[in-house]
Amino acid sequence: MSQVATTDVTVAAIDEMEPIHGGLARRARATLGVSAWGMQVLTLPPNWEGYPEHNHDETAFDPNQEEVYIPLTGSATLVAGEQRFELVPGTIARVGPQQQRRILPGPDGIRFVALGGRPGAFEAPGWTELGAPPPMPE
Repeated sequence: MSQVATTDVTVAAIDEMEPIHGGLARRARATLGVSAWGMQVLTLPPNWEGYPEHNHDETAFDPNQEEVYIPLTGSATLVAGEQRFELVPGTIARVGPQQQRRILPGPDGIRFVALGGRPGAFEAPGWTELGAPPPMPE
């Protein structure tokens, strides 16, 4: 399914979106033309431990950003400080900018939508544009 724009609607197949990080992430925001928040689709392999622990505080490459995770398939554990939260289809999680977090995929891996934004007006970071290099080395 290719990207189709009709009036002010854009539809695209996730697997046809531009991949980064070896296909672990897909540039959904740029593909769909979203201008109000950041958005990627991530597909993490089973039991993978490579998802970095991080936050989005004022020193991050995309500072002061809160994130929302929406699982599509599979499962994972969201580790935030000393707490653990199960992510499965039908759940949704929000993580504040200062909170350290890490996602640990389950035995079937996980595919999820990651939404991100800062309070106030959204400005798309340059690294999220189609063809731009990812923010961290691959």
